[in-house]
Formats: sequence, C-alpha cells, structure tokens
Amino acid sequence: MKPYNQIKKGNTILRTFSPSVQNEELVWHRDKRDRVVEVLEGKNWKVQLDNQLPRELKVGDVFEIKAETYHRILKGTTPLKVKIIE
Repeated sequence: MKPYNQIKKGNTILRTFSPSVQNEELVWHRDKRDRVVEVLEGKNWKVQLDNQLPRELKVGDVFEIKAETYHRILKGTTPLKVKIIE
C-alpha cells in the first residue's frame, strides 16, 4: 500500500499525501525517471534529497529530482498535493 493517493494522466501525476500518514511509510526511495515536482498545497512538509538537509516545501515551489536520486518526504500538518511530471 502506498502512502499517497494519485491520479495519472500521460506523464503527469497528481499526488496527495495525508497528514495522518505514518512516518514509517515515508521511506527513502529512488525513481527510475527524472521528475519535475510542483507543490500545489501543503504546510510544514519537507523534502530531503541524498546528502542534503531537509527543505520546506512551499506552495508554488517547483524542483527537479533526477532519476536514481535517493529522496524522501517528511510529514507536515495539512494534506500535501503535488503535480509530478515525468
């Protein structure tokens, strides 16, 4: 079971994380493709890339995660909604 709900259309994914997700479900992982991520909603969520400190995700942020880069999401206080383009 995934720690999020998502809708996928072509190369675009709309993904939502609940603030009630368990921390243990938000694990370090790698994706097979480059991704551009846009933050649509959410407060106090963070993203951490390999060998970097966590950074807060703010509405309107757009960032890239290169394929095979370890990363994880750290839980916030409201639902997190992101748009991912692969």
